[in-house]
Amino acid sequence: ILTLIFINILLQGLVTLVTGGASGLGRATVERFVKQGAKVIIGDLPTSKGNELATELGSSAIFAPLNVTSEADIQNALDLGIKEFGKLDVLVNAAGVAVAYKTYNSQKKAPHLLEDFERIIKINTIGTFNVIRLAVGHMVNNEANVDGQRGVIINTASVAAYDGQIGQAAYAASKGAVVSMTLPIARDLSRDGIRVVTIAPGLFDTPLLALLPEKVRIFLAKSIPFPQRLGKPEEFAQLTQAIVENPLLNGETIRLDGALRMQP
Repeated sequence: ILTLIFINILLQGLVTLVTGGASGLGRATVERFVKQGAKVIIGDLPTSKGNELATELGSSAIFAPLNVTSEADIQNALDLGIKEFGKLDVLVNAAGVAVAYKTYNSQKKAPHLLEDFERIIKINTIGTFNVIRLAVGHMVNNEANVDGQRGVIINTASVAAYDGQIGQAAYAASKGAVVSMTLPIARDLSRDGIRVVTIAPGLFDTPLLALLPEKVRIFLAKSIPFPQRLGKPEEFAQLTQAIVENPLLNGETIRLDGALRMQP
């Protein structure tokens, strides 16, 4: 019996840093890229399962303890990647957090805590930019391909950037900022041959949603026009691969949501 192993030649040999790479959308991206022949730096918190994942994936993956708000952590992760794999071709920003608080809770007579709003912005928005600005310094050293491309940056926003629900002021603001900075960063880096694209996922079957009661998960799935189910992390990973493969995708945010438009 002849067994055929299909490896995408466009990803083979590429070196990718995935923040938030130990779980959810980030983990699916890590696993897909390694399967397609890429080398991956798994950037995630020291308390994550990043080291276990790297061990499971073998020599094609390494774990770098990483908090996206820390310049030192990011530099250490990048240095480790360069030491182990020699370069950096792709960055996938998948790290992020969320809270759900109203701007003002009338029943408790309590305003949204400012420190919670600041934390979400710091991690989701500033953290995303923090990794980008430092990763680019390594991408510009790459040899350009026939199009002059030296690197690809993929960010993760959310459909909440467009139609955030009640209690999502902080989260929607943080993801809206990621959407808004996609085009100007793409323009900033155009002469360096680096593309920048953002994905805005809808409702996905991630560890966070897995904590919800089954009744709630079914309700959420039915709110999606088609297909009427939660997104699979593998489908997010598939889109990241397509973005890397398609040289004309640049400066754009792509909704990946089954036509979902969230209601209040």
